[in-house]
Amino acid sequence: MTRTSRRPLWRHARSLAVPAVVGLLLTTGLASSQEQSLDVRPAAGVTAQQQEQDRDQFFWLAQMNKATTVINSDEGLLDPEKATDIAAALRKVILDAEAPDAERPSTVVNFEPLLIEAGGPDVTLLHAGRSSQDMHATYRAAILRDEMLGLADQLNTTSRTLVELAAEHTGTIVPNYTNGVAAQPNSYAHYLLGHAAGFDRDAERIRQAYARIDRSAMGTTVLNGTGWPLNRERMAEYLGFAGVVDNAYDASQISSMDQPVEVGSIVTSVALRTGNLVEDVLTQYSQTRPWILLEEGDGNTYVSSAMPQKANPGLLNDTRSDASHAVTLAQGPVVQTHNITPGMPDPKDVSNNSEMVEAGATALEGLDEALQALVIDPERALEEVNSDWTASQEIADVLMRDHDLPFREGHHVASEIVDFARANDIRPLDFPYAEAQRIYTETVPGQELPLTEEQFRAALDPVAIVNNRATSGGSQPAELDRMITEAQARLTTQDEWIAARRGHIADSLASLDRDFAGIVQG
Repeated sequence: MTRTSRRPLWRHARSLAVPAVVGLLLTTGLASSQEQSLDVRPAAGVTAQQQEQDRDQFFWLAQMNKATTVINSDEGLLDPEKATDIAAALRKVILDAEAPDAERPSTVVNFEPLLIEAGGPDVTLLHAGRSSQDMHATYRAAILRDEMLGLADQLNTTSRTLVELAAEHTGTIVPNYTNGVAAQPNSYAHYLLGHAAGFDRDAERIRQAYARIDRSAMGTTVLNGTGWPLNRERMAEYLGFAGVVDNAYDASQISSMDQPVEVGSIVTSVALRTGNLVEDVLTQYSQTRPWILLEEGDGNTYVSSAMPQKANPGLLNDTRSDASHAVTLAQGPVVQTHNITPGMPDPKDVSNNSEMVEAGATALEGLDEALQALVIDPERALEEVNSDWTASQEIADVLMRDHDLPFREGHHVASEIVDFARANDIRPLDFPYAEAQRIYTETVPGQELPLTEEQFRAALDPVAIVNNRATSGGSQPAELDRMITEAQARLTTQDEWIAARRGHIADSLASLDRDFAGIVQG
């Protein structure tokens, strides 16, 4: 199975979304007086992600026109009889666009001629108090909002895999590294939960950015509003927004440039974190006896064309490359927004910004596959820990904590022990207790090593070190259990948040379809 074939279906497929289904019923005459109670839930097999993928610029321009028809007719800005004719023309344009290879214009100036062709010049009564500025700003926010939910969904999927893997390895002791050098023993679960905490901050950033994007610019026209008393709040409700962009100048000139830059920073964070984790795994592949590998086959690894002993980590390499691609795309909005006047279109391109967010989701998907393919050898990991002096700090800690020796002096003792051991090729578990006593007396003149041999051995036991941590957030079993439970709860809350946002948009669009059906019926 190739990498491409494992991309999420919603990244490639086009499927009829709920509003399109309703529009088809309206246009073909299948709608009836019972439309007010029409079941507008997604058709079987149509996922929320597929609905989001189907909501392109044309879709949102159609929704804005439908909402304008309903609202302006209700509020006396559009003659009800003309509203019925305009609605009929609009539904024809929507139906025509569902035909194979049909034109789906992405701009107001190309959408409106189709309306005029279907309904005559009277259809331009819809354009009272509107502009391509506020309409395009609105669909950009709507599409970016959908993309952010897709990114949040994939982030949650990957994070859940990370937390589940942590739950399986609470007792797996591994070396952790700082500055590229083995530093301390740790539980692999604790290490993974650290990465999960970083992704949790990314999830929080998505929620915060989403709240700022989830604002409708409709009704602000170009710069400072319009003389028409448009009901902006009701428009926002129909389009599934939580509210409106308050300042009319901000709506299309400032916030619409801010949004892709902020989203780019989130994609950057997600991709950098993905790359960091992948690189940490890849370092094991340079060892002759790694303690962590990928399960071979199924696209995870591939054999060298020349060297039969090699199982190259293709999945990890691809994921790292995907993360780098996402970082590259995420810099685009920043560069494009630099040194231009407010409102310019440079950073607003829908395709570019969608590709940027999808690239972040693709990197996360690759990481999810890699995490599921990891093969971890706890015995080999512990052997690796015990092959070096990653536990040496514990000697200084024990001497200070239990025997009041200043830390720097204890650190010096531990350092001398490590130097002697490396000079004589002695591993921690084999270090002679008599040599430890000698080194202590020479380093701390006039004093004897206050640790018994049993205590000295315990100070060098990586399992005991990891399990006996006492601080909150440490690697001890009780804290691992707490952090895993809380991480799982946060993921559930995040799933609920995503579902609620998607549900709100779907319900709002369904409400618009029902009310638009009433206008069609006259």
